[in-house]
Amino acid sequence: MASAAPDDTRRILDLVASGRARSRSQLADQLGVAASTVGLRVQALLESGILQEAGEGSSRGGRRPRMLRVADDGGVVLTADLGGGHARLGRHGLSGALQRTHSIPIDLTQGPERTLALVAAAMEKMVTGATVRAIGVGLPGPVRTGSGSVDQPSRMPGWAGFRVDEHLRGRFGSAPVVVDNDANLAALGEHRAQFGTSQHSITVKAGTAIGSGIIVDGHVYRGASGAAGDITHTQIDGGGAVPCSCGNTGCLETVASGASLVRQITERDVPGIRSTEQVLALARDADPIATTLVRTAGTHLGQALSGMVNFFNPHAVFLTGSMSASEPFLAAVRSRVYEACHPLATQNLRIEAAGTGADAIVLGAARLALDALELPAA
Repeated sequence: MASAAPDDTRRILDLVASGRARSRSQLADQLGVAASTVGLRVQALLESGILQEAGEGSSRGGRRPRMLRVADDGGVVLTADLGGGHARLGRHGLSGALQRTHSIPIDLTQGPERTLALVAAAMEKMVTGATVRAIGVGLPGPVRTGSGSVDQPSRMPGWAGFRVDEHLRGRFGSAPVVVDNDANLAALGEHRAQFGTSQHSITVKAGTAIGSGIIVDGHVYRGASGAAGDITHTQIDGGGAVPCSCGNTGCLETVASGASLVRQITERDVPGIRSTEQVLALARDADPIATTLVRTAGTHLGQALSGMVNFFNPHAVFLTGSMSASEPFLAAVRSRVYEACHPLATQNLRIEAAGTGADAIVLGAARLALDALELPAA
């Protein structure tokens, strides 16, 4: 839970950490508030050990300004991206910048307590004496962000209703713990890297499964029940009668996900294929069956996205996950969106692979955790 510190304090930390402002006068100019107000907020951050003074800057005719920076020992943010078979862990500075990552094998079907014990133990090894200021966790299922628990997960037996935030807080003391769906965090991580806290985007995580997140003015838009942007169960024309985990047939995930590609190529008697990466490798080698399946999957995703683009009119659509590296897939998504959408919705639209790659989720988790950071009230 975030502290009662004024929003100015949070913005000051962000400006100093990003290097957009280094002195009190620059902060006052950026924020449009009185220098005395900035002085009080900065002093509170200095006393808490989050900021420190770093010498003097150039004079503009008066006294030389004292420069500010995030304290070297001001603390760290820890993050975790939990997947079906592994967890990617991150250690970040208070700017959100990734300092290092580490991956460990996990099995979500073993339940939350056993899985999180492994994650917490690996996180503790990454702390190395630093103060943990906040923790962010991404989960591959619907999350009730207010309670930090998974809501109706389809591939996470035993996780429904489990308070991930409370469990980790018990290991790391008073540091706030935020939990969200991995697609939302991927969207947040990519958007902040591309646009900061302005503009609007959609990010689709296309790998073994499909997820997506919506960002409005730099913040995750979750909707009334946290399901905003979830196109996974959009029914697709020509999707066939393949049953989905939601109980319907012909959902996007049954025809456009990596798992569906593996199923479809196996049904065509192509031997030895067990993973999405193997299908994509065949497509890179111009195998006609794999290439056709990958392009068709991209067309289906483009069909589902076109309604979102027409309605939401974002500045960009970013694709992450293993399938985003496939040019036939990406080209098919673009083609279908541009064909199906109104020209006003696509005239300035970017549709491209995410630049943050495998780090998108942990970067988004760090940004969400920093937004919840306990800051001192001046």
